[in-house]
Amino acid sequence: MVLSDRKILVFGGSGFVGTRLIDIIGEENCINIDKNQSLRYNLCTRLFDIREMKFITEISNSSDIVVLLAAEHHDDVSPVSLYYDVNVDGTRNVLNAMDQLGIKKIIFTSSVAVYGLNKNDPGEEHPADPFNHYGKSKLQAEFLLKEWYNKNPTERTLIIIRPTVIFGERNRGNVYNLLRQIASGKFMMVGSGKNKKSMAYVGNVAAFIKYWIENCKPGLMVFNYVDKPDLNMNELISLTEKTMGKKLPAIRLPYWLAFTFALLLDQFSKITGRKFAVSSVRVKKFCATTQFNSEKAYNSGFKPYFTLIEALKRTIHYEFMDHEKDGITYFSE
Repeated sequence: MVLSDRKILVFGGSGFVGTRLIDIIGEENCINIDKNQSLRYNLCTRLFDIREMKFITEISNSSDIVVLLAAEHHDDVSPVSLYYDVNVDGTRNVLNAMDQLGIKKIIFTSSVAVYGLNKNDPGEEHPADPFNHYGKSKLQAEFLLKEWYNKNPTERTLIIIRPTVIFGERNRGNVYNLLRQIASGKFMMVGSGKNKKSMAYVGNVAAFIKYWIENCKPGLMVFNYVDKPDLNMNELISLTEKTMGKKLPAIRLPYWLAFTFALLLDQFSKITGRKFAVSSVRVKKFCATTQFNSEKAYNSGFKPYFTLIEALKRTIHYEFMDHEKDGITYFSE
């Protein structure tokens, strides 16, 4: 079925992934429900918070599929109950609205955070073991979605996509911060730099969602999404150097020293209320090997728009080498 045959109901379409998704499926094909105004697509955006059911007034029977992107995802959310208010209760509200209106298809962006840290290339069947509230709340949301699906599995469609850390032009998340530090020559390597990182380019994640909007059918499917090959930190530095055409110095710091310093900053943050770029959670994530198996996604028929190397080069060029920018940025982890 072609996209113009229906309206796609996107929850969280004002964010980084949502904006790129609307880029490729067309504003005329979407209704975007978000608590924040879109920086690019005002006409299709309706300002509602999924923690409240008021958004149901904007859902019509002309929508037959939901893409649920909305989430509380930063590392330092306070109070932590917000993870569950948005990611779990918000999901419940969306499912209740779908039931009221007879919508039977949903694509949900979860996260590889449900697996936890330092797992051995986990696939979709790997046991869940989230280490933080974000991962725990995403896993609880998955449980709700599966309960909803199992009430009518012959007619309902549930597609759960678990991306790894997402990067790309205009994003101000962990990958951008890392690339910015490397590009500036002020990068401090914690540990040996041999730990590998799975990453996902925003353009490919959006294209993967679009693929399943166009190809979904009744059933339950779960996919990790990763752009391969995984690079270790030393390889990422080398790629940045080659792309920018210069040698970039890096200071190396033992893990134990960096983690101890981060713990002290955590305590200072609690006392003063100030937030710092360094935290114990971020040091753990930085030094962890975070590799995830994505064979199922690559065998699904989907073809990524860009290779990982191409995507990283595009991002480095746009952020650190090109002079003309539109001033639009998105903040995430």
